[in-house]
Amino acid sequence: MTTIYDGFDIESFEAGKGLWHARIRRADLSPLAIDGVLFPAMEVGFAWPDQNAAIADAKHHIDRFRRRADDSDDE
Repeated sequence: MTTIYDGFDIESFEAGKGLWHARIRRADLSPLAIDGVLFPAMEVGFAWPDQNAAIADAKHHIDRFRRRADDSDDE
């Protein structure tokens, strides 16, 4: 399942029985930049017990990235 959130595609997938993960990609398919390192996609979180928890964790990471980017712009 793919969810769109704030310019990012979140793909949730079951990595094992009852073990959900999420992969984040920019919706425009450009790489993610984290501390100056470029990534085509990023897998986040832990093995969540359900799909909604994996998506919620991915959204939390996207929000953290946005806050960090906004904070670095202020400096």
